[in-house]
Parts: sequence; C-alpha cells; structure tokens
Amino acid sequence: MAEEPFYRWDGDRLILSCHLQPKASKDEISGLHGESVKIRITAPPIEGRANAQLVKFLAKTFGVPKSAVTILSGELGRQKRVAIDQPSKLPGSVPIKRD
Repeated sequence: MAEEPFYRWDGDRLILSCHLQPKASKDEISGLHGESVKIRITAPPIEGRANAQLVKFLAKTFGVPKSAVTILSGELGRQKRVAIDQPSKLPGSVPIKRD
C-alpha cells in the first residue's frame, strides 16, 4: 500500500508532517493542507502552549503516552514534523494489533 505524502513509517515509528492551526475552537484533525495533515489546536502559540497541546492531542488520538510523541522539527512554526512511537491506534480506525 502506498504511503500518503503527509506520513511515513520508520520501523514502528510514525512520522507525520503537520500544519498546525493554533487558537482553534476545538482540537481536531481537519484534513490536508498541501502535503501535510492539518491539525487544529485550542491553545495559543505562546510559550510553547500550542506544542504542548499538540503532543497531548496526538498522544490521545494515537493511543500512546505523551512521552512517545516527539516534535522533530518546526517547534517555532506552523509546519512541524512529529514522530509517534508505536501508535496503538490510527484516527478513525480500530486499534492496531502487533505480533
């Protein structure tokens, strides 16, 4: 199965290209923005609050602890690359079963 341009697998690690929209009305994945997945976050982009909320949201969405979510690049911008170690579920799907 071909991978979408906004994500790739690196072993058990999922790498996402994200376009972040801070100060949204709710936390959600809202579709695509170019070759990134657009993620709306309620927190403002002040003092790292949007990044912290992004990590919390992705951890909950992918069924992992916050420590399994790492911002690889783009900490100060809207375009980010994020790694999620061993996600146990994918948005809109059943939990992932691993052997």
